[in-house]
Amino acid sequence: MDISRQQREKVAERGPRARTRRLMLETATRLMQEGKTPSVSEVAEAAEVSRATAYRYFPSQAALVHAVVDEALGPILTWQSQSDDARQRVGELLRSSMPRIAEFEATFRAALKLSLEQAAQGEGSSDAEPRFTRGHRVDLLKQALQPLRGTLPPQQVGRLAQALSLMFGVEVLIVLKDMWGLSERQAFSVAEWAALSLVEATIAGGQKGG
Repeated sequence: MDISRQQREKVAERGPRARTRRLMLETATRLMQEGKTPSVSEVAEAAEVSRATAYRYFPSQAALVHAVVDEALGPILTWQSQSDDARQRVGELLRSSMPRIAEFEATFRAALKLSLEQAAQGEGSSDAEPRFTRGHRVDLLKQALQPLRGTLPPQQVGRLAQALSLMFGVEVLIVLKDMWGLSERQAFSVAEWAALSLVEATIAGGQKGG
């Protein structure tokens, strides 16, 4: 009897390759939750996996950190809303996502550190290591603002998404907790208030033809 593709994938997920990859991801996540930004070699050593094997799964630090970040984001990556109200959708996105971001705050801080270090090196760096890039929030915010498309000029919707990206992510926690000394709950509240204020102001401006 033929085995379906889905069944083969499930078997593969339980195989030795999947277990090794899972071990490396869990080890990298643990290290990043400790505030470190490990290299592939460092994760291999901590996981007691050979460097050659580790690089077969994650050919660069950027690839490794991408995988850990995606794992940490988890359900955020598949977020969807059935609402046709942009204000409600943005509120839902923040309320469902920010607690998860706070749970893995150290991981996201470590990923941000790598991004900043690579940016500081500049494009002319001789380092052949691929750049770590981020961008999940762009897609999520575009989805949250989908109800405004067709009712507001694309430029306004795009600018709103760009502004909202400042209220959504680990960066807002860094500013509000580290600089202002707010608790997580207070930081969530400020971020949601600021985000919804931007949405409401943009909608109001569009209705007035501003």
